[in-house]
Amino acid sequence: MLAGKTVMITGASSGIGAAAARLFAEQGAAVGVMARRTELLDRLVEDITAAGGRAIAVGGDVTRGQDVADAVARTADTFGGLDAAFNNAGFATAGKALHEIDEETYARTMDVNVRGVWNCLAHQIPVMLKSGRGGAVVNTSSVAGVAATGASAAYVAAKHAVIGMTKAAAADYGARGVRVNALVVGSTRTEMMEQVLAATPQLEQVFMAAAVQQRMADPIEVARAAAWLCSDLSSFVTGAAVPVDGGATALCD
Repeated sequence: MLAGKTVMITGASSGIGAAAARLFAEQGAAVGVMARRTELLDRLVEDITAAGGRAIAVGGDVTRGQDVADAVARTADTFGGLDAAFNNAGFATAGKALHEIDEETYARTMDVNVRGVWNCLAHQIPVMLKSGRGGAVVNTSSVAGVAATGASAAYVAAKHAVIGMTKAAAADYGARGVRVNALVVGSTRTEMMEQVLAATPQLEQVFMAAAVQQRMADPIEVARAAAWLCSDLSSFVTGAAVPVDGGATALCD
């Protein structure tokens, strides 16, 4: 499905990002993986290359534009361009009402989830445009991007912004061959989710009950949706917020 394509993946040190890197490589893509925890990235790349795939690791923080620019350049230079990107880096908080969220947590939530996606789009899309081949970008949003959930108000606001930015980018670049979509991800068994549940255990049943399927997703289930949106199989899909949520948004008003 992704044979011959080069894909950049952020937030790839664990969870959905790492699952996507392995899946994309299995499907024939060359992957550039970015995250702050370089030791985990190096292990991921070792696993992918040992299985016959192609991958490079680029350490960096999506909140820093130069880090993103470096990751885009290294990926494109190594593999001969950039065909797709999965912007998955995120930061989540829960368990506090709006007025209880401190300024540092609010700033971190907005920086990673909103500025991070902005930085990625701003550096990935020009490379895709320059190639003349177009491309596809997938941004990770959340059920919190379409409705208030058990997550914090800061996270809800940030993930709403990701969907808005996705739609704006799709409108800006659709005629020039770049598709931009978002995933509306439901509760998923990731490292970040485990940290949230460790701090607020009562949320586990709340999150599971929110889905029609009454469970949380495995990261690979989200990765498969990202792979489809990055591939030519979704060639007429852009500006969409695609639910991968076990039916949670089907229950939203």
